[in-house]
Amino acid sequence: MQDIDALSVQTLRFLAADEVEKAKSGHPGLPLGTAPLMYTFWDRYMKYDPANPRWCNRDRFVLSPGHGCALLYAMLHLAGYDLSLEELKNFRQWGSKTPGHPEYGVTPGVDLSTGPLGHGFAMGVGFAIAEALLAAQFNKPDLTLVDHYTYGIVSDGDLMEGVSCEAASLAGTLGLGKLIYMYDDNHITIEGTTDIAFQEDVAARFKAYGWQVLHVDNSEDLEALAKAVAEAQQDTKHPSLIQVRTHIGFGSPKQDSPAAHGEPLGAEALKATKEKAGWDSSKCFYVPETVAKHFQDKLPTCAKKDAAWHEILKQYKKKYPELAEQFLNRLSQREDIDLCQLQQLFAGKEALATREASGMVINELAKTLPDLVGGSADLAPSNKTLMKALEYFSRDNHLGRNFHFGIREHAMGAILNGITLHGGFTAFGGTFLVFADFLRPTVRMAALMGIGTIFVLTHDSIAVGEDGPTHQPIEQIMSLRVIPNTTVFRPADALETAVAWQYACQHKNGPTAICLTRQKVPVLTAYAETVAQNADKGAYVLSPAQNEHRALTIIATGSEVSLALGAQKKLAAIGLDAAVVSMPSWEVFEEQELRYKESVLPDVPTFAVEAGVTLGWSRYTGSEKRVLGINTFGASAPGNIVMERYGMTVDCVVNMVKKELAK
Repeated sequence: MQDIDALSVQTLRFLAADEVEKAKSGHPGLPLGTAPLMYTFWDRYMKYDPANPRWCNRDRFVLSPGHGCALLYAMLHLAGYDLSLEELKNFRQWGSKTPGHPEYGVTPGVDLSTGPLGHGFAMGVGFAIAEALLAAQFNKPDLTLVDHYTYGIVSDGDLMEGVSCEAASLAGTLGLGKLIYMYDDNHITIEGTTDIAFQEDVAARFKAYGWQVLHVDNSEDLEALAKAVAEAQQDTKHPSLIQVRTHIGFGSPKQDSPAAHGEPLGAEALKATKEKAGWDSSKCFYVPETVAKHFQDKLPTCAKKDAAWHEILKQYKKKYPELAEQFLNRLSQREDIDLCQLQQLFAGKEALATREASGMVINELAKTLPDLVGGSADLAPSNKTLMKALEYFSRDNHLGRNFHFGIREHAMGAILNGITLHGGFTAFGGTFLVFADFLRPTVRMAALMGIGTIFVLTHDSIAVGEDGPTHQPIEQIMSLRVIPNTTVFRPADALETAVAWQYACQHKNGPTAICLTRQKVPVLTAYAETVAQNADKGAYVLSPAQNEHRALTIIATGSEVSLALGAQKKLAAIGLDAAVVSMPSWEVFEEQELRYKESVLPDVPTFAVEAGVTLGWSRYTGSEKRVLGINTFGASAPGNIVMERYGMTVDCVVNMVKKELAK
């Protein structure tokens, strides 16, 4: 290790430790132990430009154990990103750019939000897939437009989490050779040594997954670390895991103990750590001039690499103008979607499962949206998510836009988030709605990061029938609705399904979940114009009351809209004039102007019908007694029988209205 290398590593260590100590909160152990790993990546290999943090051909960096973010912030500061020492001093404080875990969109240079262990690992797999697919689509023998790596640091905790296991298995299967992780093998968790719950041979496991596994016995040996990364780069057919023996809390009195993990060292222990390293213990947030200059001297090279790529892009525009335009459009994610064209797919259809309608829309969109990619957790024939004219992405075919995710819902969601974060793609993934529980954390992460991943969730109610309660969602729709910045669509029919997809493809600031039926539902052909003009508002009067002043409103979603329409007719026969409101999306409706919302839901008795939990609907009805829903688990029987036995009938809607109005 050269003097400047050693000094830079120590600078990173103590900047991070000072952040944690000043905040009196955070995790000093990982930064002290893995500073050499971070430095090796960023000093020797990372392609980046602090002046252009979103440069599309930059290398991506994943700090999967996000609790160690003080180290990442220190690294970004030294590397020249817009992250001042004052921001480092404001670690974990209100309004700072240095939150307690990395947050995408908050800190320049942070490529993804991490914290829930395993998620960063899996999202990095998505980065690598996106890079490979873009490269296959746009690179030419004479001009390489897309060429970057995904590097990262992963931890014992990451590798214990199931989502990382799922993602690692798929990454090995796909042969993602430009994915390189260093494994912080420190043998310590919060509760003790890792062997209390983690005794497997990690290297053997990853070799079995199809990864190249390399070893560095001493984390302080920068040359060995750099050599390992270079060796990893040489294997273009396998992702690489570099297992590095590290020491949590390196150099501190708490080294190699759980006490180093999740609390500040304390003033005296930090002072002792600095003195042991030969660091001036009287200085905090200290950056030696030679270290500052070392990184400043890199900036012209960073800028040159960025400029060189833009020169390639300039040449590319001249030689391949149409492809260049497509590439730039992909990066800007402009989506032109003809709703009329989509809805024409259903001309002449009397009844259609919304999953079938969704499949038809996906295949139509695949013709006009070259950025549309997606797949299913081994349920494509059931979810109707296959783009039939397109190939599958594989180890040998990086041009495929369909993905086999395998039975890995959690990893699928995280990988989709990585693909979306990378840029250049509109990514979707499908499973049964009841299994949204497996991928819910990834929906939350997409919402938190404000990215437009699309989740296709079929078999949306007890009408699934014979599969029984394990496969019949009850609480899942409402569970998704309560995630902030998440849009849930439950379309009533094929026409509303087209609207849902139009919204999902154009909405880039948060995830969209589209909940779809297995059973056939009537196509609302008689209301086609109304649907086309209003469904994108989230809720609208589908069938107005006969009189100017309606007596009541019935709100419904999905397959239950047809029940509401049937109830409207029966209520009219007994002198109760009802309007039927279709509400495919609560979230979109709440974004509308107050005047519009009041026109859809005026101050009259309001009822709701949805084959799921009643909790939450009182925001529109005033009382859960005015909601026809299901608050118990389902049963195994033909779908129509189950719906009838659980009260999802026209007569039950009518009886609820009559009973409540009689009070």
